[in-house]
Formats: sequence, structure tokens, C-alpha cells
Amino acid sequence: MSSLNAKPGLHRSVSEWTSNNQQLSVTAQHERHISNAIRQEGRTLRNETNFKTHWDETDTCRRLSDRVWDVARWKEVLETCAQKVDEEMETLTLSKEHTEQALAATAVPLEVTTECLTLREGRQGHELVTDPVDEQLKKEVELIERVQQVLQQHTSRAFEQLCILQEVRHQLTADLQNKMDALDIDMSCLSLTIKSPHISLKTNPTRIPSGSSTPQEWVQFSQHNVARAHEAMQVSQQIREAMNLTRAQLQNELETQRRATDFALRKRNHHEEQARHELEWQIKTTEGEMAEMESDIHGLDADLQAKTANLKLAHTRLETRTSRPNMDLCRDEVQHGLVNEVQQLEATIAALKQKFSEAQHSLQKMKLHHSRMLQDLSRKQEALSLEQRSMNTRARLTSTSSADNKNAALVVPLANSSGRSNLKLLAQ
Repeated sequence: MSSLNAKPGLHRSVSEWTSNNQQLSVTAQHERHISNAIRQEGRTLRNETNFKTHWDETDTCRRLSDRVWDVARWKEVLETCAQKVDEEMETLTLSKEHTEQALAATAVPLEVTTECLTLREGRQGHELVTDPVDEQLKKEVELIERVQQVLQQHTSRAFEQLCILQEVRHQLTADLQNKMDALDIDMSCLSLTIKSPHISLKTNPTRIPSGSSTPQEWVQFSQHNVARAHEAMQVSQQIREAMNLTRAQLQNELETQRRATDFALRKRNHHEEQARHELEWQIKTTEGEMAEMESDIHGLDADLQAKTANLKLAHTRLETRTSRPNMDLCRDEVQHGLVNEVQQLEATIAALKQKFSEAQHSLQKMKLHHSRMLQDLSRKQEALSLEQRSMNTRARLTSTSSADNKNAALVVPLANSSGRSNLKLLAQ
């Protein structure tokens, strides 16, 4: 019986067949293991991303809600401030009208006083003398003219301040309108959900629009508007108080009598002494504050040096940890903590440097003002000496007048014992 010839390359041995089967099984198990791992990772990724997406959307809604609250709060502040500005404008306008009426009312006293001077010029012979009455009448004319000038200045200042208040009111209105528009937009965004019909993908939605501001700039803008409005209202209130005080002073000034000049000199001397005592106290207090400021500057410098040492330590730790090998070069909690520490120290050092610069600037300003106050104190002492010499000169005139007129009346001040209620304009 003849044997069959085997085909070369087609047959494998049993061991090869067995090995091939085992390889197929191992590969299948390996692929199933990889597939199972991928499926588990996919499920984990889905869960994590779902939670992350839900949390981000919730956080965005919270941020929008907080933003709406902030904008609404500033809207209320601006509305309240605008209302106060309107009230201040009305009050200032009314005070300005009263001042204009007081200015118009000075025409009759000026006419009467001028007529009295004209009538006294009709005296003849030795009766035509320059007596205290003539001097007092001339003082009264000068007083009324000065009062008219002061009242006119107050009305002009009130008109200018009304223009400023109007400008401030316009700025507040514009800012308030922007807040209302922004509030409507943010509330609209807050009401949107994934089921809203008008949502869609946009082109480059994460871009920064031209003219965008930072939250700090946004707050500072409204704060500046409100602060400017309060400042304008404060100035307006000061102008109103000054006008009211001037009108009251006018009534007192028109009621002065022949001894107003002597009283004005005594009162002026009193005011100069008060100003000198006040300035001496201010100089002493400023010197104490300068000493404390210098001490604080040394303390700030010491703290700055200490914080710099801490910053060097954090920098060194960060730089040293960059030498960790391979996978150990991990951005772990220590890394984040050191970065946060460096940022905090840099912010602290910047704040300390800023405060150190402000303290030095304040100290220099106090030193300059201290020098100015010393110069002003010298001038006040000289003015007091001149005022005393003037009062002594007038005392000699009073003595001469008393010798010529034995029945002359004693000098009686036209105010209370404090010397504060009358003739303030005359003392200026």
C-alpha cells in the first residue's frame, strides 16, 4: 500500500494547536478585561461629568442669583441717592431764592444810610465835624456793601452747585438705567434652563467683550457716583448753612450802633486768641501724631522685612521641590499650599509696601503742614500784637472823648458775655 505524501506548510503539531488555542483564550480574556475596565471607566466618567455639569449649572445659577442681588442692592442705593439729590436741589434752590430776597432787601437800608449821610452834610460851620456818628454811618455803608458782595457770592456759588448737583443727578440716572438693564438681562439668564426653546450654541461665547470691566471697577464706578453725590450734597448743605448764617448775620449787622467798631476789634482780638490757642493745640497734637507715625513706619518696615523672609522660605521650598524625580514631581496639596502661601505673602507685602508708602507720604505732608502752622502761628502772634495796639490806640481816643464829655455813656457791648452772637460780618 502506497503512503500519502504530506503537503508541506499546512499541518501543525498538536502542541502548536494547543498553544494557539491557549493564546486565543488568553487574548480573549485580556480583551474582555480591557473592555470591562473601559466600561467601568466610562460609567464613572459619565457619573462624574453628570455631577460636575449639574454642580456647575447650579453654581452658575447661584452666582447669577448673587449677581442679581448685588445689582438690585446697588439699584436701591442709586435710587435712594438720586432721591436725596433731588431733595437737596429743591432745598438749595429755595435757600438761594431766600438769599436773593435778602440781597434785594439790602437796597432800602443802603438808601436810608446814604440819605442820612447826605443830610448830615448839610450842617454848617463848626457843626460840620467828623464825629462818631459820621464814622459809624460810613461803617454801615461799607458793611452793607460788603454784605451785598457776600450774598452775591453765595448766590453764585449756589447756582454753580446746582449745576454740579444736576450733573451728578444725570450720572446717577445713567448708572441707575444701566443697573436696571443689567438686572433685566441677568434675571432673564437666571430663568433659562436646558429646556428653554431659545438656547443654542454660539460662536466664541467665552470671548471678553470690548469695554468689559472688572468686578472691582464695576463696584468702584457706582461707589464713585454715590460718593460724588454725597460730596456734592455735603457741599450744598454747607452752602445752605453759610447762606442761612449770612442772612442771620445781616439782620444783626444792620442793628449795630456807634460802638460796633470797638466791639468788632475786641471780638476780633478774641477770635485771634482762640485761633492761636487752637493752632498751638493743633501743632502739639500734630507733633505727637508725627512721632506715632514714625514709630508705625518703623513697625511697617519691620513687618515688611519679616514677610520678605517668609516669602523667601516659600520660594525656596517651591524651587527645591521641583527637583523631585519622575512621577514624584506631583502637584500635591503641599504644592497648592505653597503657591497659595506665596500669593498671600506677595499680596501682603504689596499691601505693606503700599501702606508704608502712604505712611511716609502722610508723614511728609504732616511735616510740611507742621512747618506751615508754625509760620501761621508767628503771623497770628504778630496780628494779635497789632490788634492790641489798635485797641490801645482806640482806648486813648475813648479817654479823650470822655475828658471832653464828662457825661458820656460807658461802653456797652452789643452782644452777650461770650461775644459770639452779633456783628460777625463786621469782625471779618
